[in-house]
Amino acid sequence: MWLRLLLRHSRMDELSGEQLALERLSVGGGDAASGPGSGAADASSTAALSFGRRVSNPGGAVRFLPRVERDEVEGDGGSELDSSSLLLLYPEKEPLLRCPSPLDNSCEHPQSPGSQGPDLNHFPEDLDFTDIVLRAEQAIESGVYPQRISQGSSGSYFVKDPKGKIIGVFKPKTEEPYGQLNPKWTKFFHKICCPCCFGRGCLTPNQGYLSEAGAYLVDEKLGLGVVPKTKVVWLASETFNYSAIDRAKSRGKKYALEKVPKVGRRFHRIGLPPKVGSFQLFVESYKEADYWLRKFETDPLPENTRKQFQSQFERLVILDYVIRNTDRGNDNWLMKYEKPEARKELSDEVDAFSLNTEDSEWTNCKEPIIKIAAIDNGLAFPFKHPDEWRAYPFHWAWLHQAKIPFSQETRDFVLPQISDMNFVQDLCEDLYELFKTDRGFDKPTFELQMSVMRGQILNLTQALKDGKSPIQLVQMPRVVVERSSSGSQGRIVHLSNAFTQTFHCRKPFFSSW
Repeated sequence: MWLRLLLRHSRMDELSGEQLALERLSVGGGDAASGPGSGAADASSTAALSFGRRVSNPGGAVRFLPRVERDEVEGDGGSELDSSSLLLLYPEKEPLLRCPSPLDNSCEHPQSPGSQGPDLNHFPEDLDFTDIVLRAEQAIESGVYPQRISQGSSGSYFVKDPKGKIIGVFKPKTEEPYGQLNPKWTKFFHKICCPCCFGRGCLTPNQGYLSEAGAYLVDEKLGLGVVPKTKVVWLASETFNYSAIDRAKSRGKKYALEKVPKVGRRFHRIGLPPKVGSFQLFVESYKEADYWLRKFETDPLPENTRKQFQSQFERLVILDYVIRNTDRGNDNWLMKYEKPEARKELSDEVDAFSLNTEDSEWTNCKEPIIKIAAIDNGLAFPFKHPDEWRAYPFHWAWLHQAKIPFSQETRDFVLPQISDMNFVQDLCEDLYELFKTDRGFDKPTFELQMSVMRGQILNLTQALKDGKSPIQLVQMPRVVVERSSSGSQGRIVHLSNAFTQTFHCRKPFFSSW
């Protein structure tokens, strides 16, 4: 037994690293590229590595494929392969965001929400979004890296396609405002110089990426249509902010693969580790709301366009109030205003002699289009109402549109949904499936977050029934609706026996209303 092992190791040692890389063992059992002391029988008995093609880029990313079981192999030297058959290794031509096997518990990074297999960024229910993320991965592989956004207090990036066009905004978890790898120095000095006012005491730290995705989930569930599509994805790029250790490990692995291929091939991943974060589709031709609001003061909107804007504004109010957004200023929601050019045409049906210059010009104008995009939803879903120093008010509450009562259209559209506690429970269940994917997920804290959201929905329901305005809505007493310990735990619930309602009376030191 020991003699056979020694002979087997001696044969393998005779093969150099370069010869192993160029060796092509036929999966069908045919003649293999022979080396000193090697043969077809030896290849099948030792279950050696099989390479699909040469490693042309030693410093590039490498992927290990799952083990493949084959009952039979064709060819002259055909033989059966056992369950530990061949492990394939070849240069990565797709983004390196795969695990060795969906059943392998040793995968370094867990699968992201929506993935149904070894692919981290695969969303079977939304193939268009999957294709967009794939284009972003291909762009990174081809050297078109995401570009860091200078604005804001966190590390966020414009993600591009292979042609260099911006297609999305990626916000990694580790680079959030209070994350360890936040590249912006403002929050670092904030933490050092003013630790008593550091952070938001009502929010769970480093869950901004889930808040971004959760806001889109609420928007989609209610059918508001004001949040660009946002999901949780994994991306890796040289332009992201990594620790010195991660970058050193990446350089070391690439160097090992180049100099000692036999050792380098044992790594599960070559390159920087992928980061989890929120990926929001980029919206074009939108500007900050503050720009358009100032312009509308000097150039009022037509009546039909004004009603359209009021409807969009009310949807923004509903979204922010339900998720209790603590960071909604007029600079982090966008507006798109398309005013078609007037076309002057001469009417052929009127006698030209009986018309003056002004009457001969007819203007055909289509209705202007105005839309709202609610971005920057990363500071929402608090586990308690703000009650310490700052109130974190909604800045849209000071606008003129906030003084107008909710329209009948909005009331008829939203009220039937939020009045149904079973709908609210379904929404909480969907948010639970999203939030539980975080490694630091804490169920009691999540229940507190849902208690605040239920209270917000209860107030919103009453305000819509009473025909109140957005400013009257935010002035209502703050309510927390907690799940009763004796209540039912299923999706079919009743407010009387499943939840308890309490008022949050404590107010922050600097209160706005």
